[in-house]
Amino acid sequence: MNRHAQIGLSRNPSLRRRVIGAGIWSIGGFGVNLVIRFGGNLLLTRLLAPEMFGIMAVATVVMATLTVLSDLGLKQSVIQNHRGADPTFLNTVWTIQIVRGAQLALLALGVAALMAVAQHYGAISSTSVYADSRVPSVIAVVSVTAIVSGFASTKTIEAARNLQIRRATLVEIAAQVIGLGVMLGWIAHDRSIWALVAGSIASASMSTVLSHAVLFGHRNRLAWDKSTVREVVKFGKWMLLGSIIGAMISNLDRVLLAGMTDAAALGVYAIAFNLYLSAEHVLMRAVSSIGYPAISEVVRSRPENLQAAYYRMHRIVALAAYAGFGLLVVASPRLIGLLYDQRYSNAGWMLQILSIGLLFVPAQLALQTFLAMNRPKLNTALASLRLATMLCAMPIGFKLFGLPGALVGLAGSSVVCIPVIAFFSIRLGFFNWRRELFPLPAIALGLVAGEFLLMLPK
Repeated sequence: MNRHAQIGLSRNPSLRRRVIGAGIWSIGGFGVNLVIRFGGNLLLTRLLAPEMFGIMAVATVVMATLTVLSDLGLKQSVIQNHRGADPTFLNTVWTIQIVRGAQLALLALGVAALMAVAQHYGAISSTSVYADSRVPSVIAVVSVTAIVSGFASTKTIEAARNLQIRRATLVEIAAQVIGLGVMLGWIAHDRSIWALVAGSIASASMSTVLSHAVLFGHRNRLAWDKSTVREVVKFGKWMLLGSIIGAMISNLDRVLLAGMTDAAALGVYAIAFNLYLSAEHVLMRAVSSIGYPAISEVVRSRPENLQAAYYRMHRIVALAAYAGFGLLVVASPRLIGLLYDQRYSNAGWMLQILSIGLLFVPAQLALQTFLAMNRPKLNTALASLRLATMLCAMPIGFKLFGLPGALVGLAGSSVVCIPVIAFFSIRLGFFNWRRELFPLPAIALGLVAGEFLLMLPK
């Protein structure tokens, strides 16, 4: 083995170059998509009635829930598996993906039918959005996106696996632009909810077509290799359970808080939570879209370099996360004051508490490393621990200290997992205390930056 391969990520020009390129395209693409989505929403809200977005939100939640409940981790399986470049493996994964898409559509049609029956027999409150006669038909038509997306090429996954995501990012942006264009074109002739539905289908269709036509990689054909199916199912059963628990974690805060406080306070919390989520998503984009494929490649080809490669990625993520935490702890009230009126001022201290969750983001890279090492069971166990902690800490915190206590319980539920993640990282041989603690001074840098922002004139 040559000297470059022995040293790891920094001395592997090919991998290092791909990681930097993937980082630029991933974060840049995320920003562009965010601008398009936000700008499109601002425009559409001025052209369509508010209830149309409510109905579309129901259909979106139904599809998202069904997707989570059937997630076998096909992308993660291809990225981490040593056979991930094998045409037989890829073709079988593609076939499974098509079957899953058809099953999702059938399940969505079943939900639409049940909702239609419930409406017919008056089992739904007339004041509920679920009572709108358009809901079942919208869900039924939106289910087409599951079938269309099922045929998307595995070239997209190959691009992620090889950290060559420039074209994949452009495809993602193009699909979003086409979807928005179809919505606006439809609205020009018919200002109905079907504009939103048509845009959703157009975006999914364009993404699928371009994944075959534009991206580099293996050209898919139908195949069914039993050994591949066994490997995917063995890995995917834990991914499925982890996805279900993850979905519960993602929504449990609002479910619990809805029973603890009134609608106004929950609305203010939603403002703070969405701002926190924006910061977290940028960091998690780097962890999942760049860190996971890079670490997986090291595990497959140079496992002896895992620790060095891991901490080169960890250092970047941790510095950004810790600095972001310090900044938000100080400057959140000022940020909320700049963006919103006095009615939302309480979102400032809420965002300060939520920012504690950024301390958990660097540990997420360890969770991705567990997946790269084919240990999805650990991720599921840790997600279960976090869920159990939330279920206990939020109600106890609320009982003792009110809403601030509940939010501390929420943010603390992720931090509690850090020592457990460190324990398993030590057992798997890639943990280093000195390198783990190295980025912590970035918190002070964030605090200073926050104080500087407070000095600026309002």
